[in-house]
Amino acid sequence: MVVLAKGELEQIALPAAQPPVADVRSVDLSAPAGPEREAAARALVAACEEHGFFRVTGHGVPTELVRAAEAAAARFFALPQGEKEEEAPTLGYGNKRIGGNGDLGWIEYLLLGVTPAGAVPVATSASSSTLPCAAATAAAAASSSLTPAGPLRDLLDEYTVAVRRMACAVLELMAEGLGLGGGKAGALARLVTRADSDCMLRVNHYPPRPAAPELTTIGAPNLTGFGEHTDPQIISVLRSNGTSGLEIALPSGAWAAVPPDGDAFFVNVGDTLQVLTNGRFRSVRHRVVVNSERSRLSMIFFGGPPPGERLAPLPQLLGDGGRSRYREFTWREFKNSGCRTRLGEDRLSRFEN
Repeated sequence: MVVLAKGELEQIALPAAQPPVADVRSVDLSAPAGPEREAAARALVAACEEHGFFRVTGHGVPTELVRAAEAAAARFFALPQGEKEEEAPTLGYGNKRIGGNGDLGWIEYLLLGVTPAGAVPVATSASSSTLPCAAATAAAAASSSLTPAGPLRDLLDEYTVAVRRMACAVLELMAEGLGLGGGKAGALARLVTRADSDCMLRVNHYPPRPAAPELTTIGAPNLTGFGEHTDPQIISVLRSNGTSGLEIALPSGAWAAVPPDGDAFFVNVGDTLQVLTNGRFRSVRHRVVVNSERSRLSMIFFGGPPPGERLAPLPQLLGDGGRSRYREFTWREFKNSGCRTRLGEDRLSRFEN
């Protein structure tokens, strides 16, 4: 359940709009080696350059696992509010507040850090939207052994393993498309597969739009489910239950609606990948608008590097002149900087040369 005061509702209210439908490129991960795989790699790179966003088919994640995880999450969000609050220590449950810097949304969610032992809850009071701050994830990992996982956590663990594997396949195909040969072919995938890689799983539930007369009065019948932002990690892999609401910002700045797809996954380029490609790939700004009478449920895997990883544009991608657009920094440094910002702020500008 999400409960907002009148002033809070007005804060996240949005005017009625019908954005154009986004032209989202599809990338088939199952394309066989040879010309078809080369074409898939080119399509992936083009999508990352154009929008920083694409659809993935042939992903190999079992449909029955996806359906089971979605159904278990939906059952959890349908519980009485008191029962959901009791599960906060084991599932990282929170609602309406996105991070600790004043951002609100018509949303409730689960936030889990990904460790070699599985998914562990992240303390929502100490975390940002997609960027757990300070020692939140470490503290969660230390305390997770004190609480039983339960069937939902078990399913989310299994789901995370499958989607992380798929994310690695995406990054390997991406490296091929970028021409990263030799010892660098697996450089991107290794960043999200190490034992200390800083990955997360977020399960978002957007309840149906409420019948609130005050929204109609001010001419803003829609609500912000999750405000506009970019993801700080390398890539994000998103799956939803087929309900509309996701929008991406085009290079022009205009918003475009992403058509719901009940079978495919969607991939966002994150801030870190924009840095690694020296700005060649675009970290996509996106948001979720609640304008439906049907609930939206989405599960997002965020693939991040190890905290101490030093990040800078890859030498092979510096282009003519060899000028780096970004200074070197660690993922920990970037995280700590981002945790002091509001959701929609530009986190990368302070790391530009």
